[in-house]
Amino acid sequence: MGRKLYVGNLGYGVTDADLSKMFEEHGTVESAQIIMDRDTGRSKGFGFVEMKTDQEAQAAIAGLNGKDSGGRSLTVNEAKPRTESGHGGSGGRGGYGGRR
Repeated sequence: MGRKLYVGNLGYGVTDADLSKMFEEHGTVESAQIIMDRDTGRSKGFGFVEMKTDQEAQAAIAGLNGKDSGGRSLTVNEAKPRTESGHGGSGGRGGYGGRR
């Protein structure tokens, strides 16, 4: 099983192919995807890369986190699992209730 990595602070012109190429020197890239805005079709400036092994994922983090890419310092770390609610597990406590 591979390791999924979050890649942030990407230039808006970076493509899936560009992202894959960045990571290939650190191992086998299973997939590389730039996240696009649904409304505009433009890149959101981040994406995900899945490496074949944990060792390759760690090598990619070590080699690329903080590296300059088009004048931007990349953020590369292990992707966090997506939550069902999409709220990041906040428990859903809103502005109602509270003390009086």
